[in-house]
Amino acid sequence: MINVDKSVFIQIINFLFLIWAMNVVLYKPIRKILLQRKEKIAGLEQSIENFGKNAQEKEDAYASGIKEARAKGQKEKEALLLSAQNEEKQLIEKINKKAQEDLVQMRNKIAKDTESVRSSLQNEVDTFAAAIGQKILGRVI
Repeated sequence: MINVDKSVFIQIINFLFLIWAMNVVLYKPIRKILLQRKEKIAGLEQSIENFGKNAQEKEDAYASGIKEARAKGQKEKEALLLSAQNEEKQLIEKINKKAQEDLVQMRNKIAKDTESVRSSLQNEVDTFAAAIGQKILGRVI
């Protein structure tokens, strides 16, 4: 059987003192360091998550800005093309109108020239006819 004497109580007191000393000297500092490390890791993970969100937001904003800039550029391009087409149409109409006016003027000039040549030849027909008749007949008509 086990004898319970005062050495057992001393051993229990020694054991409790040793647990208390180990707790103060070893376990609490280690738990404190582990807790600090855990908090630091949690903080770093939160920072990483925040940076990831910020990066995603910035990337989305950049993509949105690019999309808006392209849309704006496309609208400006279409506006410029429409303006150029209208200007081209007006220029072609102006050139066609000028060409029609020039054509009418040339036809009028040709008609006047033809009429003046015809009247001048008409006046000289009698002279030419007399000269031809004289040459054919060999005498003065």
